[in-house]
Amino acid sequence: MSVFPSDIETLARKVVADFTARGHMLSTAESCTGGLIAGALTEIAGSSAVVDRGFVTYTNDAKMDMLGVSALTLETFGAVSMETALQMAHGALYRSRAHVSMAVTGIAGPGGGSALKPVGLVHIAAKARTGRILHREMRYGDVGRDTVRLATVKTSLEMLIELSQSV
Repeated sequence: MSVFPSDIETLARKVVADFTARGHMLSTAESCTGGLIAGALTEIAGSSAVVDRGFVTYTNDAKMDMLGVSALTLETFGAVSMETALQMAHGALYRSRAHVSMAVTGIAGPGGGSALKPVGLVHIAAKARTGRILHREMRYGDVGRDTVRLATVKTSLEMLIELSQSV
């Protein structure tokens, strides 16, 4: 029995199957999900053929040190921004053996939000070595920390499936 809801488990199985069939590997860079995307994927038997590594970069220092996110990007746009998510995806891709990377940064709550960046705002970016990039700005709402985090995992897995079709 999976520790994840069945819809997430089903998506994770599809990601592992799609990437295995193509001989591709992936890496994750996670802030607000704290490793849940990598956890959902590694819940699936055979995922070692697909998951190269995961970076949990909760602090700005970790984002800069582990993924090469620019201090200027963090100062200018903030940790929760499209620009930071894209740099996280780039860093996770080029600091791994992966063909595709997935990055998430957001405000899961409770608290921590603002008028411009409310609780439930998450930026999700995926990047392939082919140059293809996906980005989604999700506004899940102030629906509870667990709900925001699991919704982010689900969206991320859906984006990995979308990207796997074109790499």
